[in-house]
Amino acid sequence: MAGHRIFGTPFAAVYPHYLAKVERKGHTKAELDTVIRWLTGFDEAALARHLADKTTFEDFFAAAHVHPNAPLITGVICGVRIEELDDPLMRQIRYLDKLVDEVARGRPMTKVLRSA
Repeated sequence: MAGHRIFGTPFAAVYPHYLAKVERKGHTKAELDTVIRWLTGFDEAALARHLADKTTFEDFFAAAHVHPNAPLITGVICGVRIEELDDPLMRQIRYLDKLVDEVARGRPMTKVLRSA
């Protein structure tokens, strides 16, 4: 399988870093889980199962039903414009990174979730 090494990384290995980032900025696990569930379509049980099973990012997003408003997530992550990424899996991972950043910065949840 050709691809970036993050694709084979367990989602559960990165989740604690996401959590630490939002908590360090005064936000909660519930807010983090809300954006993850919004993006992926997973319910609480499915998210917990993926964490417990140490699902790779590739399998995590393969099982996800990515929200139809996800393409509204734009901007720069790690010096790269999300909307210019060619690889769909990398774009989905960067969507998640961007949502975590927005939660950590305290952006209103209605804006983070791209609500009308």
